[in-house]
Amino acid sequence: MSRIVVDFDRCEGHGLCEQTAPDVFRLDDEGELHLTHEEVAPEHESTVAAAVRVCPVAALKVQS
Repeated sequence: MSRIVVDFDRCEGHGLCEQTAPDVFRLDDEGELHLTHEEVAPEHESTVAAAVRVCPVAALKVQS
């Protein structure tokens, strides 16, 4: 199973990942990113991949 890796130093809280994959990515009230889970479930693979692509600061990646 793949897992999501977030570079929290690079993340600026744009929220595009949350808009793209709201079941996986959440921003808190201060704009800090939180994952609902680190492992990518098969049903979330395509939305997580889309969230990785739309991150404007390349703070997300998926590792196998």
